Amino acid sequence: MTLHVTMRFGKLAQKSRHFPFLITRRIGPLDTHLDRLLQPAEALAITLEHTHQLPVEAAGLARAAWRVLGEDVLAPEDHPPFPASTMDGFAVFANDPSPWREIVGDQPAGIIIDTKVTHGTAVRIMTGAPVPHGADAVVRVENTELADDHVIIHQESVSPGENIRPIASDVSKGALLLTSGTTLGPAEIGILASMGFHTVPVFRKPQVSVISTGDELASSGSQLNPGQIRDSNRPALVVAIEAAGAEVVWQGQAPDQRDLLEKLLHERVAESDIVVTSGGVSMGDLDLVKAILPGISQVHFRRVFLKPGKPLNFATAGTTLIFGLPGNPVSALVSFELFLRPSIRKMQGLTNWSRPQVLVELEHVVHPTDRIEYQRALIAQSPTGALTASVRGSQASSRLTSFVGTNGLLVVPPRDAPYQPGEQLAALLTGQITNSS
Repeated sequence: MTLHVTMRFGKLAQKSRHFPFLITRRIGPLDTHLDRLLQPAEALAITLEHTHQLPVEAAGLARAAWRVLGEDVLAPEDHPPFPASTMDGFAVFANDPSPWREIVGDQPAGIIIDTKVTHGTAVRIMTGAPVPHGADAVVRVENTELADDHVIIHQESVSPGENIRPIASDVSKGALLLTSGTTLGPAEIGILASMGFHTVPVFRKPQVSVISTGDELASSGSQLNPGQIRDSNRPALVVAIEAAGAEVVWQGQAPDQRDLLEKLLHERVAESDIVVTSGGVSMGDLDLVKAILPGISQVHFRRVFLKPGKPLNFATAGTTLIFGLPGNPVSALVSFELFLRPSIRKMQGLTNWSRPQVLVELEHVVHPTDRIEYQRALIAQSPTGALTASVRGSQASSRLTSFVGTNGLLVVPPRDAPYQPGEQLAALLTGQITNSS
């Protein structure tokens, strides 16, 4: 059943941006359950339940950095493939008692010379070079002295295997090199390169479209008209999305015109793994995202028991996720951290979806509200090793500067009395922990 409620011009009508004499609001059929306030954990569970892992694709090694490995990788060969010197020095036969050795060759890295080391001889060798036949130790150059075409060993004893990396001492052929789900950082890329890989199986990056809504928004480089503000949500969300490992394939602004916004949403849903909007999900007559989503997708929830970020809409259209984030800048970023970032990470094949959570001691009084509040805080380690938290200024949902200089979100449950210094609360780490003075 669908109801249409009409109200005559009065106080409620005056809240409309265009001051119509009649306001008609469409109430969707049996959708009031969507306005139930969900606990953040329940809302996250719903988003992850509808988040699918993306397929695996081959990526060139040069473009695989910070991607997530999609399959286990086995070593195709031994590394090193030959016994190699770990020092610049002289390759010798360890049990030769004579300190004087005739230099019978030079062994650089990258080739193998046709020379054999025997009693009374040595081969000058470079770090990383193959150990010549007959040699079973390398004496570092600092422990030697040249005498014409001989070398004098100034070392009481030489042990077999000294300063030599044996074959397969790093990795043996067939060994598990890297496991699926590993993020490919510098060390992992280096390992793959050392094994001869030029492509690697990785999960496809989530493709994301970002739409900011509202006639009041102007781009950062434009002149403000009376009543306008500059759009901060879209650039902030783009950076956050890309830092989480996704690819922003489209970004733009939509006006407060239902037909244009609905057409744009249809287009972006068809081309994206995730569509992110900011604004248009609260209770106003021009909160069009909230009004449009039931007609183009399955809406799973649209309110969460948290602050900031209560009017969060989550929907799916096929396998595409749609996040209708609040319009206030802080609300949008907190909602991103709690719900969108975990979904992006799950899509890439990662299992550690959410930020690490730690227990912290409050450095000052913290005032709770009627909902679970995520306050922007600086988490530091005291000289005793305890983790402490200090909230960074006003926590108004419009004050984006409350994020600056922070590395965590302090989780403040509702209660009547303020939290006192020394009490412990949970915090989500969004950055590196600092040391307190």
